[in-house]
Amino acid sequence: MYGLIAKMRAMCGERDALAALLLEATTGMPGCLSYVIAQDPADADALWVTEVWVDAAHHQASLELPAIREAIAQAKPLIAGFEIRIETEPLGGSGL
Repeated sequence: MYGLIAKMRAMCGERDALAALLLEATTGMPGCLSYVIAQDPADADALWVTEVWVDAAHHQASLELPAIREAIAQAKPLIAGFEIRIETEPLGGSGL
């Protein structure tokens, strides 16, 4: 499996809009076992994204899906940057 954990910073005041866009756009992606969007309770502009995929190839392929490409285009103006990006190799767990 392939995993990714990222801390994303929204433009000031845009976290809720960015979270809503990500939640809507990331359903039904082939090979995606888990995609979790979480608010950072200590940072009003930060989101944490935790992904688990069948493999890295499925993650990469998802970036070419028309719905994902459109979501990325819509999200760009709402994103101030990425602070942390960690790749992992999930071993398993609840729901996987």
